[in-house]
Amino acid sequence: MLQPMTIDTTVSRGSARRQFLKYAGGALLATAWLGLVAAPALAGEPIKVVYHLADGVDQASFALGNLRNQLRGEPDTKIVVVALGAGLNFLLQGAKDRNGEPFAPAISALAAQGVEFRACNNTMKARNITPSMLVPEAKVVPAGVVEIARLQAREGYVYFRP
Repeated sequence: MLQPMTIDTTVSRGSARRQFLKYAGGALLATAWLGLVAAPALAGEPIKVVYHLADGVDQASFALGNLRNQLRGEPDTKIVVVALGAGLNFLLQGAKDRNGEPFAPAISALAAQGVEFRACNNTMKARNITPSMLVPEAKVVPAGVVEIARLQAREGYVYFRP
């Protein structure tokens, strides 16, 4: 956070000028950093979105609809779905939605469009889930929250939690 600029009037003009430049330089650096972090995707570059699923099959059903809509509206969107906690349930083989429809066909269709599905290993360990229990499209990552943060901070993904 930027500190308010205060200039000690009892010091020399040169010292006051250095103090001013110190704070002005900090403000300029902060502005440049925000420009890099918050910069929108450049024209021609695909939008990148990380979907955070942690609330079970109802959230997953809603998210799958969002994913289809997003790809219909912006087909080049790069999407990663990170599932942890109860959100991992839809990635289990044989998982079904509230209406008894299996998730696997929707996951396969979205994966064919480039959507990546990542499962939290911490959740899997806590729930005794092995990788073989997941749909084939799911990739295991060490920690879901770390993966979400990494995608945002290092790869420029925007965050979405349906």
